Amino acid sequence: MDIAMLGLGRMGGNMARRLLRGGHRVIMWNRTTETAEKIMAEEGKGEVVRNVADLRQMLRAPRRAWMMLPAGQATQDMLEQLMDVLEPGDTIIDGGNSNYKDSLRRASQAVGQGYHYVDVGVSGGVWGLTVGYGMMVGGPAEAASPMRPIFETLAPAPDKGWAHLGPSGAGHYAKMVHNGIEYGMMQAYAEGLDILRAKQDFSYDLAAVTEAWRYGTVIRSWLLDLAAAALKDDPNLEKLQGYVSDSGEGRWTVQEALDLDVPAPVITTSLFHRFYSRGNGTFGSKVLAAMRNQFGGHAVKKTKDGSA
Repeated sequence: MDIAMLGLGRMGGNMARRLLRGGHRVIMWNRTTETAEKIMAEEGKGEVVRNVADLRQMLRAPRRAWMMLPAGQATQDMLEQLMDVLEPGDTIIDGGNSNYKDSLRRASQAVGQGYHYVDVGVSGGVWGLTVGYGMMVGGPAEAASPMRPIFETLAPAPDKGWAHLGPSGAGHYAKMVHNGIEYGMMQAYAEGLDILRAKQDFSYDLAAVTEAWRYGTVIRSWLLDLAAAALKDDPNLEKLQGYVSDSGEGRWTVQEALDLDVPAPVITTSLFHRFYSRGNGTFGSKVLAAMRNQFGGHAVKKTKDGSA
């Protein structure tokens, strides 16, 4: 299937690679052309577009253009460029971490001009290239269904790890709540490890503890695998500051909980801990920062003597 991938960052670049390896024709655009050219050279296939306007001629109709751009103005600007370039009946996909309210507005804007619009919440971080991406798809069936070959290639297995969840906005709403849950799970691991570290009577080797927990226990998970990997590399996380950023979805989830009168104390507290960490980071905060870096390649703040 023909598809344009616009934005080749930590997620978009590897998604383009996975699609190329799956036999799709991928036309790549990135703000820095060198990134697209590197992927093409390393994969031995793919095409690079330097000017978004050229997509109209390069893609076979009906055209499909997938945006993997930062939420907010960058995505809005690209949407408007695409609607100037493509033709009615073409499909525009937003796979970034957009606020679902923006997706609802953009879908209305695109449909009003004759385009199909699909919002896809994508999870998988820097590991998605090899293990596949989880995808939560929103949009009308007539827009989402033709994208099935793309979803099946990106997913961990053709019939696993993705679902069409409902109308426009449903994909990004589910991804928002997914990330809120992620905040809470990470916080629980971080707090538990902080307690173990504080119990000096036993001098716990936290790398050994997490390694033991990874198999057969009811708290095993991919996040725990990543915490174990971080602790094996740096047992006391001395290279990291306990500064934990947030990318927005946790805030949006908490706001939805408030608006809907749904109690969400775990997710809310985990968000507030991230705020607290920025001036008072604990060892637990370091665990959170390490996990975010492991699964998503998110930037961390290093200590003065920390190495790469």
